[in-house]
Amino acid sequence: MTHGRVLHAGQVIVDMVLDVPAVPEVGGDMYARSFELVAGGGFNVMAAAARDGAEVLYLGGHGAGPFGNIARDALRREAINALAPVDARQDTGFCVALIDDDAERTFVSTKGAEFTSSPDVFAAADPQGGDVIYVSGYSLLPSEHRDVLLAWLRGIPAEGVVVFDPGPLLAEFEEEALDAVSARIDVWSLNEREARILATRLRFNDNTRGTPPEREQTARDLAGWTGRAVVLRCGAEGAVVADGSRTVAVRAPAVDAVDTNGAGDAHCGVMCAQLASGTSLIEAAERATYAAAIAVTRRGPATSPTAEEINEAMEESRIVAHH
Repeated sequence: MTHGRVLHAGQVIVDMVLDVPAVPEVGGDMYARSFELVAGGGFNVMAAAARDGAEVLYLGGHGAGPFGNIARDALRREAINALAPVDARQDTGFCVALIDDDAERTFVSTKGAEFTSSPDVFAAADPQGGDVIYVSGYSLLPSEHRDVLLAWLRGIPAEGVVVFDPGPLLAEFEEEALDAVSARIDVWSLNEREARILATRLRFNDNTRGTPPEREQTARDLAGWTGRAVVLRCGAEGAVVADGSRTVAVRAPAVDAVDTNGAGDAHCGVMCAQLASGTSLIEAAERATYAAAIAVTRRGPATSPTAEEINEAMEESRIVAHH
């Protein structure tokens, strides 16, 4: 079987992660106990897809400078092909993440070369039937990248699958931009908070708080209102998939979570990889749920497992179920 590719139309940035006792008071100062500089943002989704066997192309920008070097090195290690040339005008953007003793995360981000774009780069991706195009909500923030992306999406062949992960800024999207991307979405992938925001924007009742049956109803409602398949990510409870004709709850395996950062990225990346291989949406979501469960047992954002690790976890789960 010929596999499609995963085309990532989002942004890779660099995460500057600082471990602190608490966020400093206004005007204050403190020393971090530790820090690390790692590729983040869209890199986490692409790494998950690549580790599950997909050919992955990055369509976003990357700059000249130390942060751009970190981003490119990380992409090379995962065998991800960056189509855009180095932007000599600026560096890649970065995010300062303060992680305190209460496990709360406080972020301050910058914009850099990842928000610039060229129609030629997107055209070079040449999407084909079977390709999966991942679109991040961050790409709907006003920028040159957004304008190029929305124009490009209109020409994606019908056989290509567009997966949209709106992310935490869903409430801030301009109506025109959200309408434009919604017209070409095939699959919404969103968590319960984002589902509540989308429900509000679509003006139907919020049923996302509560029992699993209510989650299933929410997924059905969102699929009905948008006319697109919906994958509702529910953390330790797994996921709900609604594609208009049926709604299926996908259970997550029980694990001891140590860091939930990046679970959604692992889920999206593996799901995209599986869709590109021709797997059904429900089967792709099931495998993605196992990948996310493994990811939360590891510290760090880009902790998605390899294909072999996912296979092993799924096989162990089947053996237990049969006993």
